[in-house]
Amino acid sequence: MLEIAANSGATLDLGSLPASARAENHRFVARTVGEWASGTNRFDRPGERFLLARAAAVTVGMCGLNIDPFAGDPTIGRIRHLYVAPEHRRRGIGRRLVADCLDAAKPTFVRVRLRTFDPDAAAFYLALGFAAVDEEDATHSRDIY
Repeated sequence: MLEIAANSGATLDLGSLPASARAENHRFVARTVGEWASGTNRFDRPGERFLLARAAAVTVGMCGLNIDPFAGDPTIGRIRHLYVAPEHRRRGIGRRLVADCLDAAKPTFVRVRLRTFDPDAAAFYLALGFAAVDEEDATHSRDIY
């Protein structure tokens, strides 16, 4: 059974996700851990969330929603640090994490942006209703209704 839950507080336990991400050369998971530990980003401002996906008490995925630091507008959110462990992909976990972030965005944000240069990730976000954009700090965007 898959459980999606918000993480808050002073500690962030991602289990084996940092090691899996490092093996795939994804540095953003380690950056998430470091920013959480330093207090730089704990996804704790109004409207923000950090979600963890767990299967059988094992953390298998993560996704964050921040106020977009590049937009200069607190009504613009940003999907950040979506990662699902390789052995748990293609099971709808990433889709569910992003959907839950978008639901959480509704009371606070009018638009959510993100940036990816990975073609598979870009196709994933397009399938979730994001549009490709040509903006300095974003590759995809979606209005929140």
